[in-house]
Amino acid sequence: MVRKRVWKSIDLFAGIGGIRRGFDNAFRDEIETVFVSEWDVYAQKTYSANYPGSVIYGDITLKETKDEIPAFDICLAGFPCQAFSLAGKRMGFNDDYKGVCRGTLFFEVAEICEKHKPAVVFCENVKGFKIHDKGRTFAIVKQTLENIGYKVYAQILNSKDFGVPQNRERIYIVAFRNDIDSSSFEFPQPFPAEEQIENYLLKIREEKPVPAKYYLSDTYMATLRRHKEYHRARGHGFGYEIRDWNSIAGAIVCGGMGRERNLVIDKRQKNLVPTTHIKGEINKEGIRKMTPREWARLQGFPDDFKITLADVHMYKQFGNSVTVNVIQAIAEKIKEILDLNKKRKYVRRAPRKNEPK
Repeated sequence: MVRKRVWKSIDLFAGIGGIRRGFDNAFRDEIETVFVSEWDVYAQKTYSANYPGSVIYGDITLKETKDEIPAFDICLAGFPCQAFSLAGKRMGFNDDYKGVCRGTLFFEVAEICEKHKPAVVFCENVKGFKIHDKGRTFAIVKQTLENIGYKVYAQILNSKDFGVPQNRERIYIVAFRNDIDSSSFEFPQPFPAEEQIENYLLKIREEKPVPAKYYLSDTYMATLRRHKEYHRARGHGFGYEIRDWNSIAGAIVCGGMGRERNLVIDKRQKNLVPTTHIKGEINKEGIRKMTPREWARLQGFPDDFKITLADVHMYKQFGNSVTVNVIQAIAEKIKEILDLNKKRKYVRRAPRKNEPK
């Protein structure tokens, strides 16, 4: 009997566990998460609710935190994207937030991987990361990984090409340790996007109408219309957007116009009595924002994913998260390479005493 190789992974900048979810889906019982780090206390709560028993460490920049990291094979690191986002200031490695330089958190990943020499390093970031500072930022990251002994692959993929109706482009970086033959590695190919908002959200929606609190007030809609007209007159494309049920959603993001850029018309709710404090009345057009559960679906999270916090936190968390479908598709390609390398000493340990070969 030959035991399955169980790959040990660490989940850095874990958020709510989206990257882990994709790898768990791909590797199934052949992966074990042995270390988790996430400093946002609300994300920690959601992570714990969905991965009971997880010990979650906070600040990964602290030596005492790094000292807790055991030996591992796969590093999962969705290091913070705000420093490189096209929607932000794009400060990159110079970005400073509350005393923590987010742009340099990648080098914490590099330091950890240089010490432990995992088989694979997996990173995800915003599309703008590739072009930040005329490509120099990405070049530094690639060179850093190469300098510590890795072959680097990177590609921008769009969530809408992997089974969810969301237009979300992100860059994915996969690095294999040099002694692993990764010459046949390829990123997954897009497949036809048959899913639309209506098919994806309404076919698995709750039987009852969406609660009235998700419907916008007529006063707020008037404000949104004025805001959009202001920018339209200046040739800008800013402002709210009502998505057709037969289309795909725009990228969901945690701040700014994240929710207002993905409004829908849903006239199922007949009780238009406000359940929260709003100015004016609920609009009569049926315009509402998507719910956190619908955002979860747009990110590929299953309906049994536990949503336990207030909406304000869940919108932020799903907006900051990854699309599980895309992660799973890449993880399956990574697993193919690791499976091909099983005969190498690293990936196939010698049997223990009295263990069948």
